[in-house]
Amino acid sequence: MLGTVLYILGIVAAVWCVVDIFKHDKLEPLYKVLIAIAVLAFSWIGFAVYYFLIRDRI
Repeated sequence: MLGTVLYILGIVAAVWCVVDIFKHDKLEPLYKVLIAIAVLAFSWIGFAVYYFLIRDRI
């Protein structure tokens, strides 16, 4: 049960990051797609890296 909840929260967090990535106009479309794929592929790790390292720079 807990694993399912964590899995769903990971998907929600990853989708939120992807939506946030595509809101920014400073990035080129290719970089947006590459970052989005990385976040979706590495769910929780991708979310943490995006939120703590990349989000402030874009």
